[in-house]
Amino acid sequence: MATVSDLSKGNYIRYNGEVMQVEELQHRTPGNLRAFYQIKMRNVRNGKVAENRFRPGEEVDILRVETKEYQYLYADGDSLVCMDNITFDQVYIDKRLLGNSVNFIKEGVTLLIAFENGESAITAEAPTHVVMEVQYTEPGMQGDTATRTLKAATLENGVEIRVPLFVNTGDKIKVQTSTGDYVERVKE
Repeated sequence: MATVSDLSKGNYIRYNGEVMQVEELQHRTPGNLRAFYQIKMRNVRNGKVAENRFRPGEEVDILRVETKEYQYLYADGDSLVCMDNITFDQVYIDKRLLGNSVNFIKEGVTLLIAFENGESAITAEAPTHVVMEVQYTEPGMQGDTATRTLKAATLENGVEIRVPLFVNTGDKIKVQTSTGDYVERVKE
């Protein structure tokens, strides 16, 4: 078992039976009182933030987490099938690990997946931006680009997002995976 003083930002710990990632860690010594560690942690399953005070020397369970790059192959029900580019091993991860980003990933994209003790996936991270083709959108009228007005556009994967008026059917656009927001039009 490790102590609180062994922790650093980004470590994964087991706290109250849940896997948590340390976001902030402060060692405080208030005046003539005893020192303590103020730790802000995020639950990797549901994203909730917890804060707690720990005494110096208090034991915590630091998890051994291995992060690797995997290539996304295809969706299979509530799971995503991903392949290790080095060993060609395939793993199934839950779609919930990616959150809203799962709507904007395409086959062949590289995901960053963290495994606890080399067994179960605890986090998955999609690239920040992806390039997608607009399958359908209403045509914009000339002179409509003076304001920041948005219109609906359907992407190649069937997801509908809001884009500026100058984007047309067949254009390739860059989309932010975490929010689904339009970033820019991509030239070939």
